[in-house]
Amino acid sequence: MREVPRAAPDPTGQQRKADATDHRRAVMTALAGVVGADLLAVPTDVPGADRERITEEAMRAGVPFIWGAALPRDPLGGRRGGIDLLVKEPAGYVPVLVVRHKVSDPGQGARTSPLLTPRLTAARTDPARKVRPQPRDQLRLAHAQRQLQAAGHALPGRATGGVIGMDADVVVWHDLESPAWPGGRTALAEYDARFSDRLAVAAAAATGGPALARPTRIVECRSCPWWPVCENDLKQDRDVSLVVRGEDAVALRGVGVGSVDELAALDPAKPVTPLVGMPHEDAVVLARAWLRDLTVVRRVERMDVPRADVEVDVDMESFGDLGAYLWGCLLSGADIGQEPGYRAFATWDKLPCDDEARSFAEFWGWLSEVRRRAEERGLTFRAYCYNELAENRWLLASAERFKGRPGIPSVGQVKEFISSDSWVDLFGIVQRQFLCAHGKGLKTIAPVAGFTWRDPEAGGENSMRWYRDAVGMDGQPPDPAQRRRLLEYNEDDVLATRTLREWMTSDAMATLPYAGDL
Repeated sequence: MREVPRAAPDPTGQQRKADATDHRRAVMTALAGVVGADLLAVPTDVPGADRERITEEAMRAGVPFIWGAALPRDPLGGRRGGIDLLVKEPAGYVPVLVVRHKVSDPGQGARTSPLLTPRLTAARTDPARKVRPQPRDQLRLAHAQRQLQAAGHALPGRATGGVIGMDADVVVWHDLESPAWPGGRTALAEYDARFSDRLAVAAAAATGGPALARPTRIVECRSCPWWPVCENDLKQDRDVSLVVRGEDAVALRGVGVGSVDELAALDPAKPVTPLVGMPHEDAVVLARAWLRDLTVVRRVERMDVPRADVEVDVDMESFGDLGAYLWGCLLSGADIGQEPGYRAFATWDKLPCDDEARSFAEFWGWLSEVRRRAEERGLTFRAYCYNELAENRWLLASAERFKGRPGIPSVGQVKEFISSDSWVDLFGIVQRQFLCAHGKGLKTIAPVAGFTWRDPEAGGENSMRWYRDAVGMDGQPPDPAQRRRLLEYNEDDVLATRTLREWMTSDAMATLPYAGDL
């Protein structure tokens, strides 16, 4: 497999890794400043075997904190790997991950300890946080726990691991033996099952035995370097996962439906196995649409898209969990004394920042004024977005974070707006009224309606890189060209939603294939 073509490295993914490295370094510096000589940092510029030896010697010596630990290889279990931090408790070590994503949510009940006292013995029930499950973190902790157990250095008793998230203010502790996984499984049990499967797959490949794994399309394929290999195999086989993903593809293969052709040949009215991702009838019609290379087909005979006299398309741009730096709006429809067209409410200070409150307040004030003027003139008003989860998240979060500041709405005002008929999610309409053979994203659906983005690299992941340059996040001077690029990208997004809405309420729907006819 060394000579086969692979996808080019994802620049955004590489940047995320670099950001995570910087984050870990900052956490280590903060911790070292408090515990001093009690922390040993394992060198990173020595061979792996030496790093494992240094870690083993440190654990035998009872070093309180071991940073960048390379855990001893487990010759019987076949495990190897490391962990960001090992913390010495009286009878053994517990693993702690340092990650650059959120590990808790507002609430209560999480077990946390202060960042600078990252000990399990210092953990208390937190009245302000609840655990964000993060299965990937728990599986990594389970891997480290099994390595510690094999090496004889694990803390006896109930398996527990900690995570320091992007806020880097506390350690959130996970009980790895809590039956919180589907079916009442524990994180350790889930890890053991997955690791056993992977060992069997690897052993079969290494010995030339019958292959125990085969390509199947899942969400993560989009960023996998091996996707060109799998895509070729899947298309040659016309594999059913090209239409239905994950568990549904597995379920269909289990009853002998392994190809798109076989799925398309089924009776839409007679399910052959339960599906979780979509109804059986939809799966059959999608397969038939895929065979005809149709991107979308109508699920309904007559489209139902709410329209208004005054319409505003809204698109928000955020940078990870740090904040929303741009609210773009496109005003169209009846004259209300406001200039129609695109306007942007943005901050170009690095997130998170106080200026974000100013830009959000200006956006909310403008939108509320448009809504008020429409109502005063007896005109109907609607605002549209594409997939309200993102916009709603930052509407509510911004109202909460900046409450009390000039122009900031209350959380209640935001909730009133997003639950009203004035706020319309076009993604939900597409989901209900179309079947989409190649995905439901705006970048997939809007081109069918005739819309084209000006930037050939337009996309949410790429916009993250542009934002870094636009604000000088990496120590370089802010780049005005990237700011203009982001504004054009945002403007095209709201133009795309308007084009999509107008297309869905035009005579063009009469020529779009109807699912019932397939």
